[in-house]
Amino acid sequence: MFRCGLAYPRCRWVMPLLLLFAIIFDIIAIAAQSGWIQDRDNTHYSSMWKDCRWLGEESDCSSLMDERWAQTVAALMIVGLLILVIAFIICTVTMCTDPSSFALIASGVLLFIVALLQFIGLIIYPVNFNYRIFEGEYEYTWAYGFGWGATIICLGCSLIFCCITSCINKINGDEKIEYFITH
Repeated sequence: MFRCGLAYPRCRWVMPLLLLFAIIFDIIAIAAQSGWIQDRDNTHYSSMWKDCRWLGEESDCSSLMDERWAQTVAALMIVGLLILVIAFIICTVTMCTDPSSFALIASGVLLFIVALLQFIGLIIYPVNFNYRIFEGEYEYTWAYGFGWGATIICLGCSLIFCCITSCINKINGDEKIEYFITH
């Protein structure tokens, strides 16, 4: 006999795992020293923290933390990471115990705030960078991509957390597994 269904209690660790990946992606994006943007000749790159130009064998680096827009981007990304860690803790504790709809919705709202903050920061950065630099062609690096990856994961998880409240009985194992295919 063949049966195909979804066992919700087995899926309860997927959401904390996704949030753990989002935390790792955020840390990579924030801590990356190789830059968020670099030119095609690899003579100029700019991270969230500093702007560097290669001059022969030496590099000339200057801090971006003197600029208001860079301070704003750093603040948005770091505050987003801190709220993401809080949402991860709430999610993990909730999934270890019997999930309640309040805790799931609270995690969803926190994750939406994280996605919003980081979205704003990830838009401010290239707009102001392009305003400062006029010459050459620049590419966004993997570190900037990790920032977007974390933002997209947070947005998706926030929607899932807000919609998952209708499945709490299935996640707790109180309802019987529904099989899609039985033969």
